[in-house]
Amino acid sequence: MNIILGILIPFAGTAAGAACVFFMKNQIRPLVQKMLLGFASGVMVAASVWSLLIPAMDMAADMGKFAFVPAAAGFLLGMAFLLAMDRLVPHLHMDHKEPEGPKSSLKKSTMLVLAVTLHNIPEGMAVGVVFAGMMQGKELITLAGAFALSIGIAVQNFPEGAIISMPLKSEGLSRQRAFLYGAASGIVEPIGAGITILLASYITPVLPYLLAFAAGAMLYVVVEELIPESAEGEHSNIGTIGFAAGFVLMMILDVALG
Repeated sequence: MNIILGILIPFAGTAAGAACVFFMKNQIRPLVQKMLLGFASGVMVAASVWSLLIPAMDMAADMGKFAFVPAAAGFLLGMAFLLAMDRLVPHLHMDHKEPEGPKSSLKKSTMLVLAVTLHNIPEGMAVGVVFAGMMQGKELITLAGAFALSIGIAVQNFPEGAIISMPLKSEGLSRQRAFLYGAASGIVEPIGAGITILLASYITPVLPYLLAFAAGAMLYVVVEELIPESAEGEHSNIGTIGFAAGFVLMMILDVALG
């Protein structure tokens, strides 16, 4: 039951954020959006370091001075994976006129959802890998620590859900459809986490690599998309303040609950 709850928490964060479309009349103000994007970036960076990369290196401690190898290799593979997905999946980022990836006849709303879905793939993987490690009795991963990661990702998913649903409403979609699109962007998280957990017994030998893989994929999203979007135009320092708040919050969650 704890595991099911743990993998559903991030999706609940996305759905709750998407539900803002029922309570807010207008699109999110640019300054607020910058703050939220920066906040999400801070949470993801802190989660990548404390919940994924450090445990990956600690698990490989028996490799001595080469304990960095699984973390480094997994991290680079995660970056490469998201880079490939960025090139292979047609998607459209918020406030961008031209879609990325291969040419497609998909609707704008669909490509907006796909853009956020790409963000959520590594997050679901991260939650699944951490819970899988906890199930396999890894002392470095506790149930509280796994929940800390889930809660942290849910917190940063809340603004993402709002950032996708509110513009969709402004594009002419009904509130119900905008909510469904926003919530649907997060469904890959529990699916990915669930699949990873089902494969727990098989992934134990490569767990350090998978933890770092998830970190690399998450940080690709941060560096490639979230931080640049939070720094565009005027008042870029708002995004920086949001980053600091998100980083500190996730650090506190991981240390206090882990």
